[in-house]
Amino acid sequence: MHLLAITPIHVDDEELTRRQQRYDRLAPAGVTVHLEDLGKESEVPRALETADDITASESALVKRFRRADAEGFDGFLPDCVLDPVVDHEASLTRPVFGIARLTAHFLGGFGLAVGAVARNEAIAHELDRKLKSYGLWAARQTDVLDLSVEDIADEATWSAAVERTARSLPCDTVINACSAVDIVSRDVGPALVDPTWVALQMIGLRAATGPRR
Repeated sequence: MHLLAITPIHVDDEELTRRQQRYDRLAPAGVTVHLEDLGKESEVPRALETADDITASESALVKRFRRADAEGFDGFLPDCVLDPVVDHEASLTRPVFGIARLTAHFLGGFGLAVGAVARNEAIAHELDRKLKSYGLWAARQTDVLDLSVEDIADEATWSAAVERTARSLPCDTVINACSAVDIVSRDVGPALVDPTWVALQMIGLRAATGPRR
């Protein structure tokens, strides 16, 4: 299964390459991801810092996927744990695979008490809204890490913030609410979930067991 992914913000070539390599590393057999930048237009956000940024990102992504050349692709993958575009799937030429939606259904099937950590308040609020719409029972609202957009590419800084925040959360598992961040495994506290890895594994299972479209 070959997927077209598009970033939720404009990123430079170095960050685009880093994210593409992460997809290459995480994708299971039978799944490939081609990542493109959302663009440099003035309406495209450079970071998701506010609710307006999140709205602008979703609008720009919907437009990009609608005009994308879908030939050779089996589905669309918004490169964002907030699942922009998922609500607009009916207007697109390919199925949309939402990272949070797939992760929510996976965790929900086990009846786990779920928490999450996100970079800032705006992202946390939108993630809570999306997870609730998917019917995932959460142990608590998403906790905020208070990190910058630059910290997404800084594994050490991100991991340290997650460790401080997640270690004592009263839940079974914690979603690391960024699609582009690697997380370090921990031996104590709630299990940390990489939603991108979970989503790609589920897409791999679908590719192996069902029709592509």
